[in-house]
Amino acid sequence: MTRTLILSPRYTTDSIALRNAALELGWSVERLPTWRPAPELSDRDVVPYGEPLFAAVVADSLQLALIEPRLSWVAEIPVDLRRREIRFTDLAAARELERPSFVKPADDKCFQARVYATGSELPTVDSLGAMSPVLISEPVSWGSEFRCFVLEKRVVALSIYSCNGEVVETEDGKWPASPSELEEALNFANRVLQDAKVSFPPAGVLDVGVIRDRGWSVVEANACWGAGIYGCDPQSVLKTLARACVKRSALTEADGRWVVARANAVI
Repeated sequence: MTRTLILSPRYTTDSIALRNAALELGWSVERLPTWRPAPELSDRDVVPYGEPLFAAVVADSLQLALIEPRLSWVAEIPVDLRRREIRFTDLAAARELERPSFVKPADDKCFQARVYATGSELPTVDSLGAMSPVLISEPVSWGSEFRCFVLEKRVVALSIYSCNGEVVETEDGKWPASPSELEEALNFANRVLQDAKVSFPPAGVLDVGVIRDRGWSVVEANACWGAGIYGCDPQSVLKTLARACVKRSALTEADGRWVVARANAVI
């Protein structure tokens, strides 16, 4: 059965690159005019990519399971791999913070991820819900940061994306990093993935970087089907996306551990 890449109506540089790569691999491509996929697509081997909610809508509509790291993943790994305090909690608890902390939504971009002087600066629980999951981190200063697309605990695509908090893309669409930087990033990512105390889904995105005065660290982990690809090889990204999408009828217990339970996403 020919695999089909399902793209959202929004054109982006990433979606165009993945479309072209999919055609080179012999896949078919469907860019949907709306977020609702046609019912006949349920008979195909489909792989969604786009906004996280779009991917969730497609998955719910076509009876697919999407594999991704747990929302709490980065807070659970050994401290020597993250080199900073991180706590997974909810918005109500985060609003009780009395010291500066880096706070980000754990599941979407419902508020800006940044350092908040106190929790009172965060959105109210009335606006987002008291139980909205968040990650609270000790503020640190990052040097270079890298994105890794991971397939079966192996990095298959790697790109720098930020340096000193600034996006590093050049005017001609390049993501420049020296061979030694890329090698160091790859070596650290592999150290994380091979650590006996670390579990990782069969497909996902792992971001790593250098914390000033502390060294290499995990930034975070996310779903691959909504992640920016930066300078990563699109064909390798597609292979990761394909592994992250499983028909619910074929979902194994092992893969099921990496399906995040959410409310029905069909809109």
